Amino acid sequence: MLRSVGQKPLTGSDEDPRVAELRMAVSRLRRELAGLRTDFPDRPIAEDELAALDAMAVSGVPEIPRMRRSLLLIAGAIGSVSAVAAGLREVRNAVDLFGEPPRG
Repeated sequence: MLRSVGQKPLTGSDEDPRVAELRMAVSRLRRELAGLRTDFPDRPIAEDELAALDAMAVSGVPEIPRMRRSLLLIAGAIGSVSAVAAGLREVRNAVDLFGEPPRG
């Protein structure tokens, strides 16, 4: 479930709700990938980039351009694996909560 950007988390912590949303989405997609019985050539790339997104979320200060790059690499690596389409969409929505990277 997505929350409004300005909404506080219900847990009582000071964690940015966007970061919490990103962590949950990444965790779900990682579980979905782990549960896939089929293998695909770029799976290690997807897993590495999900780990990078998780590390950025844990740090509490994700870099928008880096998050977007990871998202593109994950989407490209997963390709058309429909079993994880919903999880990938959640990660994309969570990254979108951070807005667009600055143009420059």
